[in-house]
Amino acid sequence: MIKLIAVEPKERYQLLLRFSDGASGVFDFSRFVEADTEMTAPLRDPAFFARHFIELGALAWPDGLDFSAGSLYQRLQDEGRLVRGKKVA
Repeated sequence: MIKLIAVEPKERYQLLLRFSDGASGVFDFSRFVEADTEMTAPLRDPAFFARHFIELGALAWPDGLDFSAGSLYQRLQDEGRLVRGKKVA
């Protein structure tokens, strides 16, 4: 089972995600912020967006919003942005 092991902020709504199998990739959360749903609206505030944390291997925010490591991994892979065995800047 893939778990998220580290998260590093990048530009605006982008986070560098590092996974338990050594893969990593920069995920852009802009599409979720722009969706402006009840759960994603708080992400518009940069201070709130910066409050992300890892909980049980998933990416989470204080309002209860979370993304499983598996779903983030799969999206990065589908978009061709998952890097295995190399450092991502």
